[in-house]
Amino acid sequence: MFETATFAASGEEAIARQIHIEGDEMPRDLSLEDFEEFFEIERTVQEVLKHEYKRIVLQFPDELLHLSVPIYRTLKAKAGAGHDFYVLADTSYGSCCVDEVAAQHVDADAMVHYGHACMSQTSRLPVIYVFGKSLIGAKDCVARLSETLQSLETASLQILLRTDVRYVHAAAESIADKLRAMLPSTSSLRYHPVPRFTLPATAEPAIRSNSEDADGTEHQHDTILYIGGESLGLTNLLLTHSSSNVYSYDPKLKTTRLESGRTNKLLMRRYAAVQKARDADVFGILVGTLGVASYLPLISRLRRLLARAQKKSYTITVGKLNPAKLGNFLEIECFVLVACPENSLVEAKEFLRPIITPYELEVALQPEPLWTGQYVLDFEKLALGEADRSDAERPEVSDEDVDRPMFSLVTGTYRQAKRYGGPHPEGPDGNDEDSPLALVLRNQENALSVLSGSAASQFLQSRTYRGLETRVGEDAPSVLEQGRSGIARGYQTDHQP
Repeated sequence: MFETATFAASGEEAIARQIHIEGDEMPRDLSLEDFEEFFEIERTVQEVLKHEYKRIVLQFPDELLHLSVPIYRTLKAKAGAGHDFYVLADTSYGSCCVDEVAAQHVDADAMVHYGHACMSQTSRLPVIYVFGKSLIGAKDCVARLSETLQSLETASLQILLRTDVRYVHAAAESIADKLRAMLPSTSSLRYHPVPRFTLPATAEPAIRSNSEDADGTEHQHDTILYIGGESLGLTNLLLTHSSSNVYSYDPKLKTTRLESGRTNKLLMRRYAAVQKARDADVFGILVGTLGVASYLPLISRLRRLLARAQKKSYTITVGKLNPAKLGNFLEIECFVLVACPENSLVEAKEFLRPIITPYELEVALQPEPLWTGQYVLDFEKLALGEADRSDAERPEVSDEDVDRPMFSLVTGTYRQAKRYGGPHPEGPDGNDEDSPLALVLRNQENALSVLSGSAASQFLQSRTYRGLETRVGEDAPSVLEQGRSGIARGYQTDHQP
């Protein structure tokens, strides 16, 4: 017997269904005192009163949303009158990013971000971060990491300590200091505490990475210690520090292991995506964030790069990605995702088209497919860093190269690349505003229509199905009938004409 409830249900089940929360973001059965300490209620209230914030937005991930009501009531009671709190139940993009766009709907003065955070620099609002305090055995962590360092048999080590934000409270206070005490004088360990309160980019410099000093100087480390389980943060660390040995300590399993062996596999998968991007002529720039500083200059830069390479580009904002959404843009051959570092890498196995990062687009547009293995996910470095200097050195596409076939490493054959616009970007967004128009046959009656130089128009002409044909004067008008009324939960149908 087949179930047909998926199509025949009125929708009441979706509203009444209970959602079971799974995860270990916080211990169970906390007392009121432990609850306030875990979510740092007192510190949050002190920051609100100190800076005189009046309208504060509380942003929760899905796994902590069921605790939003008691946290809201506790903050409201302790902050007193004159301070309004709002709960942000859903985010426009990833929950690790601060959703400044949603906060603007209530004209917020500040935000309190709960749970895991990617720590991307915000552009408008100050943020109070409450990471939580996941359990970790500090003694066991120090002992196992010390054994790992002693097994390296190297007299001089340049070590970088990185942690998942859930364990920041332990690493900042004890683990980093104990590891330093066990190291020989010829070795050094760097650890920069993760800030728990940040101002927008207009009020303070960008958040520094743990491998940079206060003056922004980047340091090379031969060994990196990471405290935390498998996560997107660890994956990004492996990609951006492919030349270093990365050892991780999992507080749940209480084990250490060498993670650098996974780096080559990750880079090979990303290199395959770059090769697919080299074969693409039409790109879609996906806006995956509206709160990270420098995302607008980066989008403008990507448009200029694609226009200089005579590629067609479309800028699309679709919120959270899924294959069904992107499947609507069949004329686009490759997508470039502009998002925070932890949401930039998308395994596109279920997607129809490959999804690459802005840095991978930089590599794909190079005249020669050379990649040293260096990987960049930082917006500031992509929009304002060394990549800008390569623009002047990038050779322009000459008329002689238009008809030159390109060899595809994906298909193993030669292909003829399409060229959109001239060798120089004509418009502010990189689109060709004065491209010549072409006349094409619209239907079997030899009617002519004007076809612009857009990739969507050319793709439409190549399709077998181009939409419903207009039959003006051929069909009799239908009788008007009253349609359904009500709400989506349960429509009411009236068949009377």
